[in-house]
Amino acid sequence: MNGRERILALLEGRPVDRLPFMPITMQFACDQIGARYRDYCTDYRVLVEGQLRTAERFGFDYVNTMSDPAREAADCGAAVEYFDDQPVALVEDQALLADKTRLAHLKIPDPLGGGRMTNGIRALALYKEKVAGQLLIEGWIEGPCAEAADLRGINALMLDFYDDPAFVRDLFEFVLEMELRFARAQVQAGAESIGIGDAAASLVGPQIYQEFVWPYEKRMVDAIHAVGAKVRLHICGNIRRILEGIGRLGCDIVDVDSMVPMAEARQKTGPDQVLLGNLNPVTVMRNGTPELVTQAVAECHRQAAPRYIVGAGCEIPRDTPPENLHALGRYAFTHRPDAPG
Repeated sequence: MNGRERILALLEGRPVDRLPFMPITMQFACDQIGARYRDYCTDYRVLVEGQLRTAERFGFDYVNTMSDPAREAADCGAAVEYFDDQPVALVEDQALLADKTRLAHLKIPDPLGGGRMTNGIRALALYKEKVAGQLLIEGWIEGPCAEAADLRGINALMLDFYDDPAFVRDLFEFVLEMELRFARAQVQAGAESIGIGDAAASLVGPQIYQEFVWPYEKRMVDAIHAVGAKVRLHICGNIRRILEGIGRLGCDIVDVDSMVPMAEARQKTGPDQVLLGNLNPVTVMRNGTPELVTQAVAECHRQAAPRYIVGAGCEIPRDTPPENLHALGRYAFTHRPDAPG
């Protein structure tokens, strides 16, 4: 059973030989090939090389196109800064929609128009050429709350929920249409799964989440399923207050960050939801030992079994000791979903 077969079998409730292994790596993967991070973000060939090298070295069951949250915003015209050795930054005090009236005239960029979205699509086409049928190929989009924050500015958006809810809904409609165009283009290029990154959703309470965010995440999930792809939801941060809603979205995979007890995530999302995570990326993966990693992942597995995928709570830090990531992989390689320990 290869990586692609293993992940799809678990998601579809079929028997698997062992746990799937799907950690998020970005800067870590870039460092595996000694590249500049600005190149990893802007040159699909560098990203693909880094992901393939990492997947081969550590035994990952998938590859993805994640690099930073600014891809779509940059194509919209947002102010973005690139660096050689750190992630891309959106310039908050120059937010594209600092003036809300600009939304009425903002045009959705063409995913195939030659911008950063096109770069991501080219990465998927190259993955399809190199590992189709062997590793699961995962594309990525921003969720409604995250992308709205990228365009409007996170602080302004949080006030808008109270001061101008009609604008928030208009902005979310724009984001939804843009992201679904991007997702469909990624599926056509070879993506079998689409990750949705909606980190800003962890900052709102259950009332705002249910009223504003959940309906758009749900439409996003359903539309991606309609074009034949699986859906992975990744919301960094403490999502304990919104877990019940997340469990009703119908995602194939829900990532769980380290500040959320895995047992609570299991209880609130239900027995059938596949959960991924949720080792602390810093205290366990970066600063811990292989023994600590093994103990921590065994406990995550025990709390989440059997609908469980091995990974950390968020991105594997770039200076994580290789032996710690190997230890995480060894657990996946030697355990079945229904046999934690």
